[in-house]
Amino acid sequence: MVKSPGQVTLTCYAACPDITLTVTPDLKAPGHGTLILIDLGAGKNRLGGSALSTVYNQIGDECADLEDPLVLKRCFETVQALLDKRVILSGHDRSDGGLLVTVLEMAFAGNCGVALDLPSHLVNSNTGEVGLLFGEELGLVLEVDTSTADDVLQAFAAAEVPAVVIGKVSSEMSVAAKVTVTIHSPTGSSKVVLSEDMNRLRDVWESTSYALENLQCEPVLVEEERRNLLQGRGIAYHINFVTPPPIVTPLYDTARFTRSSKVAVIRQEGSNGDREMLSAVFSAGLEAWDVNMRDIASGGVTLDQFRGIVFCGGFSYADVLGSAKGWAAVIRYNDILAKQFERFRERKDSFSLGVCNGCQLMALLGWVPYNNTSESEQREERYQPRFIHNRSGRFESRWCAVKVLPSPAVLLEGMTGAVLGVWVAHGEGRLHCPREGQLQEITSANLAPLRFVKEDLPEPTVEYPFNPNGSPDGVAALCSADGRHLAMMPHPERCYLSWQWPYLPREEKKRWQSNGSGYAAPWLKLFHNARLFCEENA
Repeated sequence: MVKSPGQVTLTCYAACPDITLTVTPDLKAPGHGTLILIDLGAGKNRLGGSALSTVYNQIGDECADLEDPLVLKRCFETVQALLDKRVILSGHDRSDGGLLVTVLEMAFAGNCGVALDLPSHLVNSNTGEVGLLFGEELGLVLEVDTSTADDVLQAFAAAEVPAVVIGKVSSEMSVAAKVTVTIHSPTGSSKVVLSEDMNRLRDVWESTSYALENLQCEPVLVEEERRNLLQGRGIAYHINFVTPPPIVTPLYDTARFTRSSKVAVIRQEGSNGDREMLSAVFSAGLEAWDVNMRDIASGGVTLDQFRGIVFCGGFSYADVLGSAKGWAAVIRYNDILAKQFERFRERKDSFSLGVCNGCQLMALLGWVPYNNTSESEQREERYQPRFIHNRSGRFESRWCAVKVLPSPAVLLEGMTGAVLGVWVAHGEGRLHCPREGQLQEITSANLAPLRFVKEDLPEPTVEYPFNPNGSPDGVAALCSADGRHLAMMPHPERCYLSWQWPYLPREEKKRWQSNGSGYAAPWLKLFHNARLFCEENA
């Protein structure tokens, strides 16, 4: 039994006026970034209780501590002021691993190299160079643009908070990236204590994760992921259209809505993502309705009143019978529901979108794709393409890249050729075509409009983890022959705003802002296309 003193937990809420004023640890300005150390440890580099001491089965005799709470307070206030000015590009805490680990993690996340140039006064006489690199004192490492570095230093100096430049972010990225650490001595000499490829260091850093993955995932794919990460270059986005801005209107202002703009976001027991989907649909200028399957089954809502329907993602009925099979059964084996959904599908002025669980549902219902088989054969369940367990054998939640290929999909109009990042989160996303030659029929008819691609090589791939589920030819979506019905495994509703993109190079973000897109991300165009379809079919 472990006894511990009682504790008091305080919970509070605070307003957040601008959620975009955040700092993440990934380096963002290769060739233009300066690294600044904010030392809150009063110049001490104590090693007691540190990760380094643990590695050597030691405890140490003196632990890191906060010497002056007022310095911490002034540091916090200065950082907040700099955030308001948007001059901090990235930042990380050194108290979990030490200075070297902090900078390495920033380099790993930013996929770029760094050159640390540590002045002699940072070396403590008690713990020396090892303490400087691995001491877990309170402190921050901030990345700022080189052009603003002096202003940042002056801000901390005015607040009487120790701050010093410790290095630069090198221009080399991915496989060419290097990490060098040089420490100067009081005598004027210098010593290079580390010079290594960033990718090799990251491979060592990830080794424990790979060991864990071997227990969770197909070992062949773990090695494939390791090999690909060693050559990682970062996603090369290609956006060949201007993203329309969101339509910001108060929820109570219904004057802009017409009967033709009504879209039902349909959910089932266990669904999730409906709130994000409603937000995306509403942001495109459509009248978004939150509809539960019970609403339709009870007759409280009919599909005839909607121009479009969206089957949202999630785990309907916990996927215990297989993904979306319970949801499909509710529709298929209820004559009233089956006829209502079929009537909606056949309307020439309607559209549908299925995402993740909704994609699996549309495939099981036979809404996508239309191929060269006869209608009767195509509608038979045994011939229906569907989505099965991922090749990795586990649930995959990743940020992936997809390319938009030519297709009749009305929701992807004007997006052909684009390479976009997107979230995936599914356990059964691998396309299965039960009839020989069926995949070729689908791709030849351009009914697979989204494909997973490999970072800077925008061609369909089956390589893991770029293709997270192992779909043949990288298929990530299916559409109907007339283009009105689109089913996709990735989640566009989770990344239609720029701050929802975990990987967005600084220059790419600037381009979005300069062309008028603001905080809108390219996936908003998909929902904008839905609005255009509604207007054209009013």
